[in-house]
Amino acid sequence: MTLRRVLVLCLLVAAALPAGTALAAWWWLQRPLPLAAATVELSVEPGTPPREVAQAWVSAGVKTEPWLLYQWFRVSGEARRIRAGSYELEPGVTPRTLLAKMVQGDEAFERVRLIEGWTFRQFRAALAAAPQLKPASVGLSEAELMAAIGLPGVPAEGRFHPDTYLYSRGVSDLTVLRRAAELQARRLAEVWAERAADLPLQTPEQALVLASIVEKETGRAADRGKVAAVFVNRLRRGMPLQTDPTVIYGLGEAFDGNLRKRDLQTDTPYNTYTRPGLPPTPIAMPGLASLRAAVQPERSDDLYFVARGDGSSVFSEDLATHNRAVNQFQRGRAAGQKP
Repeated sequence: MTLRRVLVLCLLVAAALPAGTALAAWWWLQRPLPLAAATVELSVEPGTPPREVAQAWVSAGVKTEPWLLYQWFRVSGEARRIRAGSYELEPGVTPRTLLAKMVQGDEAFERVRLIEGWTFRQFRAALAAAPQLKPASVGLSEAELMAAIGLPGVPAEGRFHPDTYLYSRGVSDLTVLRRAAELQARRLAEVWAERAADLPLQTPEQALVLASIVEKETGRAADRGKVAAVFVNRLRRGMPLQTDPTVIYGLGEAFDGNLRKRDLQTDTPYNTYTRPGLPPTPIAMPGLASLRAAVQPERSDDLYFVARGDGSSVFSEDLATHNRAVNQFQRGRAAGQKP
């Protein structure tokens, strides 16, 4: 702030303070503002006039005269540069640092982590539980929600990138979902552009579906490319994918944690034991590693795999070898139930 502006503020404060001295004004600018609590928070909405911003800080718990705070904003020449956002003050903040925080957009953020392999329903539950996130999507159907973020008619499953998202306090959950959808679209476009030349996949959407299956079927990161290879090899040969997670997804809330033989035999759009090819939509939210594995699988002739029980899997090229692995690692389980 220029010397002239400091002098103007000093005169204003001198008129307002009983002591009426320029030194008192300078002292006020440097002195920590008393706070009504350990932290004082305020969300400044876009377009809020500086006078209302000053009053809002005082109402939130900054113990000073709102008129004095407003005059500081105005005389500083920075009033029009105050940015909307969510701010948090701690003890030690002065009028100078308070204004600088708002001019620089030094906001207080919360964060929410969306996990690879979660379903859209789990994403919504995490957002509903996220601190100080406005629940604008509550009550919206999946179709209404997708329309609200600019993706009308697009199935929600698989369309949001799992990641940790920072957000300003009081922001809408639709804002976070929109960011996650935009990031997933960019990631999908990037990996599709780098796909292997001989994939049995015709569209990025098919890659997204396959990636979601790879995400759910991979217990160890090092196996991801091998898992993808098994499904790609099966698609090439016209073999059913026979993957349990798709069947479980098709059961929805009816799934009680126990996948039964009758579930594998009951036809649904997501039963890859009874229907060939990929299911109609993704079954989870795949991360970047699964997206890459789906379009750049490892080179192998494997058609089967079975979990060892430690997160890793045993891969086989033929059914006889696979059955021996099933007997070794999953005794009591019907051979062929696992891809």
